[in-house]
Amino acid sequence: MKIIILGANKVGAALAESLAKEANDITVVDPNAITLRELKDRLDIATVEGQVSYPDVLERAGARDADMLIAITESDEVNLVACQIAYSMFRTPKKICRLRSNSYVETEGLFCPEAIPIDFIISPEQEVSHYVKSLIDLPGSLQVMDFANGVAQLVAVKATHGGLLINKEISTLREHMPNVDARVAAIFRRNQAIKPEGSTIIQEGDEVFFIAAKENIRMVMNELRKEDKPYKKIMIAGGGNIGERLAASLESSYQTKIIEMDYERCKDLTEKLKSTTVLNGDASDQDMMLGENIEDTDVFLALTNNDDANIMSSLLAKRMGAAKVMTLITNPAYVDLIQSGEIDIAISPQQVTLSSLLTHIRRGDVVTVYSLRRGAAEAMEAIAHGDKNTSKVVGKKIEDIDLPTGTTIGAIVRDDKVFIAHDDVVIETDDHVILFLVDKSHIPDIERLFQVGLTFF
Repeated sequence: MKIIILGANKVGAALAESLAKEANDITVVDPNAITLRELKDRLDIATVEGQVSYPDVLERAGARDADMLIAITESDEVNLVACQIAYSMFRTPKKICRLRSNSYVETEGLFCPEAIPIDFIISPEQEVSHYVKSLIDLPGSLQVMDFANGVAQLVAVKATHGGLLINKEISTLREHMPNVDARVAAIFRRNQAIKPEGSTIIQEGDEVFFIAAKENIRMVMNELRKEDKPYKKIMIAGGGNIGERLAASLESSYQTKIIEMDYERCKDLTEKLKSTTVLNGDASDQDMMLGENIEDTDVFLALTNNDDANIMSSLLAKRMGAAKVMTLITNPAYVDLIQSGEIDIAISPQQVTLSSLLTHIRRGDVVTVYSLRRGAAEAMEAIAHGDKNTSKVVGKKIEDIDLPTGTTIGAIVRDDKVFIAHDDVVIETDDHVILFLVDKSHIPDIERLFQVGLTFF
């Protein structure tokens, strides 16, 4: 697939790196020659220097024969103009636009061929706030992924002392919970992927990805770690777009506070939020944190646009008694480094946004994609179409499907019912098949597997 990425920022670079590994023809456009050179030095991609919304620059980038254009610069207006020109002048088939302003995102009827011809909108702030809320709603989780409209979930947790399955074989999970069906999709031990077998022994510290029906998730989590108490008190450092969105989604269910340094922004937040306590101050001020009873806080979230400020306030909150600390980190090099220490969860906005972008890029009828382990692995939901004569999967038992190395089918959702993927389960037409891929180089193989062929027998 020929894809043009407009913007060599961190999201653009992460997307280019992910797609370049899958044998796509990638061109990145940006006005910064130095950034482009650094990107080209480490990736097998083409680059074009210039203003991304200029018609001549888009033509040099190959917009006339591109399959897709993804506009993800920091400017909403530049992204909108670039998509309009790609449609009007080059008839680019698919256009994805990153938008940050709620005014654009929430206006109905704005994005259509008759107005602004954009096929899909990506809102990083909206994606990140939804991602963080899912972690808060499921205490103890490292990542929560919804499939088939939330009927099934794939959840990552760290196996800790007190979990019933620690130092036992995975096969004993069924003995502990005979009435609950679940599957361990992958295990990462000391950053190495381990293919889970029935005889695999769960060790303390393992990062375990498992899939189950949503109503069974908490029961399975209790097998892997001591049950975490539900969160009640939430403190957010940073009242920007992400902080505001998150507080608005939490305030009806949790005791929520926002700490924001800008006084005018505090007044604005006070008017927009209903029950959230808005505090004007610095989250790295020890006296202020003491005064706000940080030691009684269940979750402290550092969500400013400054990595250093987020890290410092998170470390302070943790040392002063906050039970759980989650930190927004835009520098990919920091993510693994800090998460192994006092900070419980490092949130990468690039990886969260990447998951949403990949959902619209994957071929075949792929309806949901999640980027995992900082882009090293991927989970996806594909719909099986056709019949046993036209499909490579329909009518087959899971054990008979020729899956690429490192790929497992975790579950199937059929008519809103979850079927865990045991070997004898037969895939039927319109099943939602949830797959876990440790090796992303096989993604094109998965896409072909779910494409319907008229002459396939």
